Amino acid sequence: LSVALSHTALLEVILAGRDCLVAGDSCSSDENCSPRLRTLRQCVAGNGSVKLGPGARSQCANAVSALLSSPLHGCQCKRGMKKEKNCLSIYWSLHQSIIHDSDVGMTTVNRCLDAAKACNVDDLCQKLRTEYVSACIKPTAKSGLCNQPKCKKALRRFFDRVPADYTHELLFCPCTDTACAERRRQTIVPSCSYESVEKPSCITQMRICKADYVCRSRLAQFQYDCEPSQTSANGCKQGNYGACLLAYTGLIGSTITPNYVDNSTSSVAPWCSCSASGSWREECDNFLGYFTDNICLR
Repeated sequence: LSVALSHTALLEVILAGRDCLVAGDSCSSDENCSPRLRTLRQCVAGNGSVKLGPGARSQCANAVSALLSSPLHGCQCKRGMKKEKNCLSIYWSLHQSIIHDSDVGMTTVNRCLDAAKACNVDDLCQKLRTEYVSACIKPTAKSGLCNQPKCKKALRRFFDRVPADYTHELLFCPCTDTACAERRRQTIVPSCSYESVEKPSCITQMRICKADYVCRSRLAQFQYDCEPSQTSANGCKQGNYGACLLAYTGLIGSTITPNYVDNSTSSVAPWCSCSASGSWREECDNFLGYFTDNICLR
């Protein structure tokens, strides 16, 4: 009995000391835990019934049940800790669902707006976001257009230096209406960061990218970390959604900056076309397919 008690006490100490951010990372990198966490976030975000269909309530309940035996159960957040808000969002996603099981999936929250607010109260996130928005909307005296190279450089600074906890919430927040989806699409200021009068050829974009050491490396990283697989349990050959999303954000501010294609879906793609790729059509379609038809990235 004393051995059992000491074991229980030790377990409680370990659980009490587990950081929800660490537990969240651990869950996200686990192929069994990760999909459950994504389902739970959809439930808590209020779009469970939209994304998950008629069986939303049971799916949400099943996700909660499965996560009770994951590293997330029993995790803690210390007052005043770094990234306290992010830590508490993970804590309450599970805790709130357990308390209000009957209402799971029915809470209305604008995650995109919350992500913007969270960025605004973090000094680094707010500073670098203000910098890139300013660089991307300010017209130059000479042409009256924005300075695209300066905009892209500021975007790279933001996504390279600000922690993924903030950048990913801004980029990948779930939406249930077009106003929210348009806000999410405009996070990257598309009118300056990559758009032009006519869509360039994706083959041309790839060649420009591969001539630049940084862009070439980031494209290779993206294609490795986001490689889809029909035989993998979660659709990713490398089995790591977190690494895929990180590699995806690494392309923002490059020649092939990707973004949401509209405000009615979650489809993403770089601003380019394969319509005039000629004999390179297959290579071009394969490149675009990494964005438009990739179960791992989706």
